[in-house]
Amino acid sequence: MSGIIAPSILSADYTNLERDVKLVEEAGAEYLHIDVMDGSFVPSISYGPNWVKQLRPETDMILDVHLMVVNPEKIVDEFSDAGADIIGVHVEATSHIHRVLQMIKNKGVKAEVVINPGTPVLAIESVLDMVDQVLVMTVNPGFGGQKFLPSTIEKVAQLKAIRDELGYTFDIEIDGGVNNETIGAAYEAGANVFVAGSYVYDKVDPAAKINLLKELTK
Repeated sequence: MSGIIAPSILSADYTNLERDVKLVEEAGAEYLHIDVMDGSFVPSISYGPNWVKQLRPETDMILDVHLMVVNPEKIVDEFSDAGADIIGVHVEATSHIHRVLQMIKNKGVKAEVVINPGTPVLAIESVLDMVDQVLVMTVNPGFGGQKFLPSTIEKVAQLKAIRDELGYTFDIEIDGGVNNETIGAAYEAGANVFVAGSYVYDKVDPAAKINLLKELTK
């Protein structure tokens, strides 16, 4: 089975968002990645729960919501109710990571913990037994179009080793700088979900890009 491709709407055409969502869905993308930014945890601002609510009836893809916000516990219920299938929260953004993840799971939504490039895997080891997915940021969060950081691959390998040793079942997702040249190393290290924004939505045949990424992760 090939890797799961999660196009990020951060790089889509907002004036033709429904078209761009359908385009990647028809191309075989399984997840739709939605970056929520508050202007505090990261400099940019994007998307509230109403975006998720509006997108939910427009696609059958898994809505993979990545909260880049301070104190995500204040809004996880809103995004759950809006139709998110997966909600990711940064360990760096809350003093209560276990509680936030439990809040997400209590809503019947898959819980994901996220780490920045400068955060070690050790910071999330205590919650790996309860998450459905781990997101390793392969760029610093907040902006699209950044260059992939090769040093983050070691974290993917560490997470795979922990998962295999302890019998956990979480998926490993990467986000940032994913393209046909960078996806292979992350896949070999153990990642199986790949967020791709700029590479997919660069106006040059997004469907072909998705198919190529799938071929490279078989």
